[in-house]
Amino acid sequence: MIVIAVLFYFVLATIAYTYIGFPLLVALRAMVFRKPIKAQRITPPVSLIVAAHNEEDSIEDKLLNILQLDYPADRLQVIVASDGSTDRTGEIVSRYADRGVELLTLPRMGKAYALNQAVAKASGDVLVFSDANSMYATDAIRQLAAPFADETVGGVAGDQRYRKSNDDECDQGDSDEGERAYWNMDRMMKRWQSQAGHVISATGAIYAIRRSLFQQVPDGVTDDFVTSTRIILQQHRLVFAEQAAAFEPAASSSGIEFGRKVRVMTRGLRGVLMVRPLLNPFRFGFYSVQLFSHKVLRRLMVIPIMALYLLSGLLATQSIGYLIFFGLQTLFYLAATIGLLTRSTRLGRSKLLALPAFFCMVNVAALVALSNTIRGHRIDRWEPQRPLETVPS
Repeated sequence: MIVIAVLFYFVLATIAYTYIGFPLLVALRAMVFRKPIKAQRITPPVSLIVAAHNEEDSIEDKLLNILQLDYPADRLQVIVASDGSTDRTGEIVSRYADRGVELLTLPRMGKAYALNQAVAKASGDVLVFSDANSMYATDAIRQLAAPFADETVGGVAGDQRYRKSNDDECDQGDSDEGERAYWNMDRMMKRWQSQAGHVISATGAIYAIRRSLFQQVPDGVTDDFVTSTRIILQQHRLVFAEQAAAFEPAASSSGIEFGRKVRVMTRGLRGVLMVRPLLNPFRFGFYSVQLFSHKVLRRLMVIPIMALYLLSGLLATQSIGYLIFFGLQTLFYLAATIGLLTRSTRLGRSKLLALPAFFCMVNVAALVALSNTIRGHRIDRWEPQRPLETVPS
């Protein structure tokens, strides 16, 4: 039992570091090692790129949102790359040609190909990437552009924010509360990371990079992760502009969210392998610690979490402390199960059940993603499954 106890505490320490110790370390570093950004109110030529596949339900709202942005029209190029769309996406986009929106019609080759083709057509000094269902705050482009006044900055991550569904409460997803909690924590982490150096990566909903630093996006990886982290490989800063906001609805169901998590984490793990030189702390310092802790260790937490439950179960007969700890875990997983089974009810949407359900759903998705990565299974293309919403006024 001594060996089992040692393993138990090692696994417990690993989990505690990942979820508690690492965020505290990042927060402490932000207080001690501040690295200010010399942001200014500038308006460089910007190319806003949207890769879209069968987005007829959201693309018009997206275009109207773009046309309402507070940025000089003569300095904003808008490109929509239609990745083999078979619905009315191309038709809708073409209606806005006289308002400066450029449609790039492409065969179905995947998002990476669409982005590469769009960038080849882009003329701006700054590239802004966005999703078709991400609605920008009016000043989002200005907020993204400001940090580029600092020559050390090569990329800027915006702030992805989730909003409540306009649908009736009974139709809201069970992952809604969990997703919001995750992004609230992610926002704080990005703020701390940026204050002392680099954010780990950007989100595809809203981010910008210098055109001169763009490198071709390969298939089978998370494009926003690889594109943004390559900025750091080129010795430039990747920073966070919290006021550059993009609004998205939370997933409409756990099934849609689970599939999205599997896809993102599968492609994300492949992306880490592609930029693995960034894991060398002798070259990239604390950023390597951030990358390993958040993108590797955290995504593999499902393994120590399962081991902790097994080990505490084996130790439950040894002391009341182990028994209580095992019982608390059992209650947590029971709450998660109830949360998933009652996801369409008021009970299932309560934080007491929704947060455990979301936590478990993410970790099961991570297990599937890990299996995909080990087996060499790639996810290059997928069909969008999104709830229809309009941006709030």
